[in-house]
Amino acid sequence: MIERRTWLVIAVLALIAFAAWMEVWLMRARDTSEDFTGPPRSDYTMNDFTLDALDSEGAHSFTVTGPRMARRGDDGSVYVTLPNYEIVDNSSNTWKGTSESAWVDKDGNVMKLEGKVLMHREPTEKVERVDLDTNDLTITTDPKLKDAQGHPIANAPHRNKRMETAAPTVISETNTVSHSVGMKADLDLKTVELLSEVHIVTMPGKGK
Repeated sequence: MIERRTWLVIAVLALIAFAAWMEVWLMRARDTSEDFTGPPRSDYTMNDFTLDALDSEGAHSFTVTGPRMARRGDDGSVYVTLPNYEIVDNSSNTWKGTSESAWVDKDGNVMKLEGKVLMHREPTEKVERVDLDTNDLTITTDPKLKDAQGHPIANAPHRNKRMETAAPTVISETNTVSHSVGMKADLDLKTVELLSEVHIVTMPGKGK
């Protein structure tokens, strides 16, 4: 009789201990799942790709090529590894460049070039070559104009493009080399604002 009671007590204690362990384990599992903040799953990925983005009028906005692209399923944004990109400004001038990676939002209005950024404007009969050497450059294009129903407006005014970085920047032109920390450029107004620690070197006669 004593042995039965002893085994019964042991069994009850074991059951209580197991229940307590399960409760702790479930709580830890819930905490772990809530704390996890890893990257969202990609909707799809592409290797050795070329992406051509067009605006609402069907005109070329920018082209990106690279060894790998991943599209996020939750917000439609795109991540690119080692991109080569080509951007056309509102004066139909072509800018080409590279960076370590890039992020583009769903609508193609924001492109963040991450890491080392090297960019240049292709020379033409009207414009000279400009070279840009910086880091972490953001290119913003004005959103497409829409009507009250949210539809793109046909023949709307052009969409302005701007470039901005807080990193050290070197801009090289035919006769000048500009150094600064931070830069803002408006590709439509053709203006450049050097934010701080500005140093400009002029080289008269170069290129003539």
